[in-house]
Amino acid sequence: MPGWYTLTVVAAVILAVVVAIVRLRINPVIALAVGAAAIGILTGLGPLDTVSTMTQGFGEVMMDAGLLIAWGVLIGAMLNEMGAVTRLVEALMRVFGRRGIPFALGLSLATYLQTIFVDVMIVIAAPLARRIAARLGPAGTGIIGVTFAVSLEVGIVMMVPGFAAVALAGVVGVPLGEMLLGGFAVVVPTVALSILLMSMFFRLGFWNPERDQQAATTEDVPHGGALLTGVGGLPRDTDAPAPAPLVTLAPTASTALAASATRERPLLLLFAPMLVALLLIAAQAVLAVLQVEVAPMQFLGSPVIALLLAVILTGAVARAAVGRERVEKAVVKGFHDGGQIFVLTGVGGSLAAVIAQGDLGDVLQGSFQATPFAPLLVVWAMAAVLHIAVGSVTLSAITAAGIIAPVASTMGLDPLLVALAAGAGALFCVHVTSNTFWLLQSFLGQTVRGALKTVTLGVSLASVIALGMTLVLSFVLG
Repeated sequence: MPGWYTLTVVAAVILAVVVAIVRLRINPVIALAVGAAAIGILTGLGPLDTVSTMTQGFGEVMMDAGLLIAWGVLIGAMLNEMGAVTRLVEALMRVFGRRGIPFALGLSLATYLQTIFVDVMIVIAAPLARRIAARLGPAGTGIIGVTFAVSLEVGIVMMVPGFAAVALAGVVGVPLGEMLLGGFAVVVPTVALSILLMSMFFRLGFWNPERDQQAATTEDVPHGGALLTGVGGLPRDTDAPAPAPLVTLAPTASTALAASATRERPLLLLFAPMLVALLLIAAQAVLAVLQVEVAPMQFLGSPVIALLLAVILTGAVARAAVGRERVEKAVVKGFHDGGQIFVLTGVGGSLAAVIAQGDLGDVLQGSFQATPFAPLLVVWAMAAVLHIAVGSVTLSAITAAGIIAPVASTMGLDPLLVALAAGAGALFCVHVTSNTFWLLQSFLGQTVRGALKTVTLGVSLASVIALGMTLVLSFVLG
């Protein structure tokens, strides 16, 4: 078929998927699956081959990412039940002090704390964050707000074990160890620079306490009829007049009890299994780059085994800390929250597989001959536009990567760079269609005007910086 026809079909179907999600409030999993089927049929793949390709694509991605997402869900659920995050924030404040806490907290949220869902993280850390903000001066609420917004959103899509980063790695076919190292190289400077620049702007007068922060806390999460998102930025259908509050600012009995139960246990012990797992994965990735084969490390450094060990050891610590019954309840809750992530990841693989069967690669390759940066810029822009329209960081990143990933090798483009560029683009313009926006606005005591500065502007700045860091990484990778 003519190249222009294939390109038109893919563009039209993606646009239809966006309209279906935003206007018709159709679940994104269903919309993406129908879109993948439509592309297959309309580009001449045929009914039977379309179905088999979708199934194969779903299975291949879940084979790579399914268990890893499951292990992350379990670890995050158990850490939350033990009250580990609350204690960590308190410890960071004691160690790094007033000036250093935004950077220490931001880098922690963006890296090793990514096993815990964003919504849960905001809720359990918000009371402590507001106390920290009061010690940072008149712009404290803005500084803490942008710290949370940037670190949580950047970590989701670019840093293993963030579930969207794991999903992206599966969609584009990047080894998880490689995604961990590449993501770390981009995430750390992105988070640090974003917090530094926004803090400077706020202290120079861009933050107005009288207009940008609330005098009193509100517990409801307003939405004004806008499309909200569920756990981790996944769209959620909300036709009801107003949702019940997701959580309350006061710590739950479970969280308070967990903190009390674990007070006598070293904080490092609670996080040690996950940290050791990440170190094993990173070490094996380095050995692979150096082409050094160490059989025990090839086994223990495999992401599936490393994170499985972390699950087992975290479970042992959690059972000793809070008891078997509470651990089991936390695990069930974690799987409930993560269910849609599993399916969305697999359907993203289906979309990528169907597109890979067509001649879109030849079309795009001919369009991107001018500069090696062009494909990365297109991935970034595609993810940014999708996010502005849909309001889901995860969905927009997976969709953009899924479109470009099948043709990346024909253009000589490293799949890691595709994943990072898609993640960076998906961060652009987090606004009122995002549940994270309203959670940060409400629980950190910001007005909507303040949240537009910390969340929308702050994360958009991080999106541009992350793109720049990805382009720098492309030079390093040659």
